[in-house]
Amino acid sequence: MRCHAAGDQAAHPAGNQIKILLMGNPNVGKSVIFSKLTGRQVLAANYSGTTVSFTRGTVNYQDKQAMMIDVPGTYSLSASSEAEKVAVKILSEGAHVVVCVLDATNLERNLNLALWLKEHNIPIVFALNLFDVAKRRGIEINVKALQKELGAPVIPTIAIRNIGLQELLDEAWKQADERFAEGIEVKLTEDDYWQEVGRILKKVQKVGHRHPTALEKLGDMTLQPFPGIPIALLVLAAALGLVVGGGKGLRAFILLPLVNDLLVPWVTAFVSIFIPEGILFNVLVGEYGMLVKGLEWPFALILPYVFLFNVALSVLEDSGFLPRLGVLVDGLLRRLGVQGGNIIPIILGYGCAVPAVLGTRAANSYKERLIVTGVVALAVPCAAQTGAFVVLLGDQSLLALVFIYMISFAAIVGAGMVMNRLIPGQAEPMLLEIPNLLRPDREALFGKIWMRTRHFVLEAQIPMLLGIGLAALVAETGVLDAISVYIQPLVVSWLGLPAEASLALVLGIVRRELAVLPLLELNLSTLQLLVGSIVALFYLPCLSVLVVLIKEFGVKIAVSLALFTIVFAFAAAGLFNQTARMVMTVI
Repeated sequence: MRCHAAGDQAAHPAGNQIKILLMGNPNVGKSVIFSKLTGRQVLAANYSGTTVSFTRGTVNYQDKQAMMIDVPGTYSLSASSEAEKVAVKILSEGAHVVVCVLDATNLERNLNLALWLKEHNIPIVFALNLFDVAKRRGIEINVKALQKELGAPVIPTIAIRNIGLQELLDEAWKQADERFAEGIEVKLTEDDYWQEVGRILKKVQKVGHRHPTALEKLGDMTLQPFPGIPIALLVLAAALGLVVGGGKGLRAFILLPLVNDLLVPWVTAFVSIFIPEGILFNVLVGEYGMLVKGLEWPFALILPYVFLFNVALSVLEDSGFLPRLGVLVDGLLRRLGVQGGNIIPIILGYGCAVPAVLGTRAANSYKERLIVTGVVALAVPCAAQTGAFVVLLGDQSLLALVFIYMISFAAIVGAGMVMNRLIPGQAEPMLLEIPNLLRPDREALFGKIWMRTRHFVLEAQIPMLLGIGLAALVAETGVLDAISVYIQPLVVSWLGLPAEASLALVLGIVRRELAVLPLLELNLSTLQLLVGSIVALFYLPCLSVLVVLIKEFGVKIAVSLALFTIVFAFAAAGLFNQTARMVMTVI
């Protein structure tokens, strides 16, 4: 099976290739079906807005090939949101067949989109997903009656267990033999379908009385302030304990011994065979050698925390807990000018700011997008930064590590409140769908963790390696000494750091965690470690984040945000240093 990430347009299939559109509401298991049928592991998160930009993959079945397009999840085709606009655009380009995924546990909501799709001249097949969950809830659906009402095949499926997927493909192939609807003109109306939905439900669905399961009771509890907030705090504390404690264990007992005792000596000996001692030798395997720190920093120090954060985040997503957290924090986030659903991209920012910025596309207004993007770019440390902070501060002072995250939280709240006052507009009412609280599917969970971890290794390793090479070159050629002369008033006098810390500021331009890691090589006091960490916390976003900011908001906003983060980083860290030294002098 071959798969391709989509660009800005859904290309027509080549030759006799069948074109299949996979459509449905958010949170119905659409992306899971896409992954199972194409073999492509997409990020099938359990919340709205995950797939605003579509994805396509190739399905090989019965000696035929089809291009399947995973259309953004949408509730209607009125084109009132970004996801609906993309869905309408793709639908208007035509297809051989549409596979519409329905949630059997919430058929009323899903039938609205089904009726919209029936207006288009494209053969359609319905996948009635989560069929097992519906049965456990006492929901009985007459599949044959539903099929008659919709006038199209309806296939019960349990996507995470591959049940019904072969029958779904059989029907899709059969329906695709009808004519290819080329260039369909879509005429959208504002007709109210709900009366028709109610009529269909009376004929096809019966809901029996039963007692809720323990998982359903827990799901309801997580939506209430009490005990929802204490449960949320326990869950987040457990996630933090897994990331910090587990990361330190992996680092200390497995990865550092592997790198320092086995790999680095072997690499150094191998390089010494071909390159004599000198500048090039030191750049490769010296104090800041590319092949030494390039192994130690990304893999031994950062990777364990990134991996375990991906584990925690993926479990929270696939269990359906994140949207519940959005309900609980809605009151707090409204003080920042955004509704509670925006907690999702903010939490994504603790993994990486790139998907967090892209995730703001699901926000209800442009103002909300700017506020969430601003706080993420300024004060939300990514997983790699978290690993760097734990390595830098955790072994010396756990309180110092907690203090940095208290500063981060205060900056998020403060920056959000300021932007809320400066940016015109107001937050829209929260319309956040709450999915079922489920046990994550093991196969889908492992696939997501692997994909995210692989993405970090492939995307972060090359910039970090280049940054480390730049550090070695700057240190070995004496350029660092020249730079230190010019920025000494800032680094030494204002921040209270040694001149050698200038290297961290240079490398921080490449990746934020590189503004932290060079400080490991210096003998710094606790105060200096805190000052350096504050600079790194607020320092300008990574180059990859800057590129995404330019793409999403334009050069003016991206550059303004980057310059503001630099100024704020030096101002906040310097004020903290000067204030702390004054207090220490008085004491």
